[in-house]
Amino acid sequence: MKLSSHGRKVHTLGRSVPAIEGLVAGTGLSPLIACSVDTGDRTILSSFVERWHREMSSFHLPVREVTIMLDDVSSLLHLPVVGDLHAFQPLHVDDAIQMLVDLLMVSAEAVRAETRQCRGPYVRLQWVYDIYERRCQAGHWTTAARAYLLHLLGCTLFANKSATNVHVVYLEALRDLS
Repeated sequence: MKLSSHGRKVHTLGRSVPAIEGLVAGTGLSPLIACSVDTGDRTILSSFVERWHREMSSFHLPVREVTIMLDDVSSLLHLPVVGDLHAFQPLHVDDAIQMLVDLLMVSAEAVRAETRQCRGPYVRLQWVYDIYERRCQAGHWTTAARAYLLHLLGCTLFANKSATNVHVVYLEALRDLS
């Protein structure tokens, strides 16, 4: 078992700059800014891992079987559960490169180098953070909001065990921030 916490990365990112707060709030993802786990009790986590039954998607506890529902996630993360679920399709590296060029205003050469270093349609969280800061300095607010939200999603909802990368496919959900 490995506990990966991106809490420090979320804290480093901090609140969005005032110019993009409305865009970030409009997505409904603002509560994720406060959701981070900096420490964890490994004994409790080990107990839950031992009691998790993958085939039933539930925990088998001494008192009864417990299943985590979407409403539970909504209550814990304070995220609205409305509308259709976004269906992420597999993303080829070339499509990821084009999406990053279009939505984050990055040169194709820089994106190719980044995806080559990450070995696929991924980018480093630090790279996304740097894009966010550069877009803020240039006053490209919609692009800055996309970079901010991609970083936030990579540290919270879609954190993976690499602890450093985020899949570019999630940027597709940020194409239209409304």
